[in-house]
Amino acid sequence: MCVSGWRGRGRQGSGWNPGKERSEAAVAAMARVSVLGVSLLENPSPFGHPLRFQVQFECGEALPHDLEWKIIYVGSAESEEYDQVLDSVLVGPVPAGRHMFLFEANAPNPDLIPESDAVGVTVILITCTYLGQEFIRIGYYVNNEYMDPELRENPPLKPDFSQLQRNILASNPRVTRFHINWDSPRDQMDNIENVDPEPDGFLPPNCAYIKGLAPSMALQPENSMDCM
Repeated sequence: MCVSGWRGRGRQGSGWNPGKERSEAAVAAMARVSVLGVSLLENPSPFGHPLRFQVQFECGEALPHDLEWKIIYVGSAESEEYDQVLDSVLVGPVPAGRHMFLFEANAPNPDLIPESDAVGVTVILITCTYLGQEFIRIGYYVNNEYMDPELRENPPLKPDFSQLQRNILASNPRVTRFHINWDSPRDQMDNIENVDPEPDGFLPPNCAYIKGLAPSMALQPENSMDCM
């Protein structure tokens, strides 16, 4: 399987129009929640092992309602029908400041994955919504492959998930931000920005790593682009 692009999930295309680029200050003013970094634990790992992420985010002001976070496994690039919501969690109300939490989900259900898409490249998404509006989506390419050279050379007709290894390309997340109405679930904005952070990005100096965690992938405002 080869994922040639990121499905829009009902959004408009993300082509950049330089004539409509907004200043970073304007973008920052719109977002009340900024994801500072995501640390991926235990990667690579067997396909059937749980997924574990350490999420670090900042609230510019207190949020009276819950943030809903989801982990989604894209079972096939051809159709959303095969998407699996591996877990969802409500966090809130959230006071202003910096926060961290461990987000863990069970592995995808192999029975719901098309056999032709079991081995190869797919995508895992972390999304967050507020008042029913998605405002950020972090996507990672995932490569599922057999560790046994013989199985790689002559894969079984029916995928053997017990022999697959899952390797998430944590150094190159794709981040899409949606501008929303933070005070009301109505009138959600369709403007988006696409971010390809540098692989060696860092968290702000005053947001230290947690001992025992893999280095996190910082999602920095200066690497952002706002598009109309």
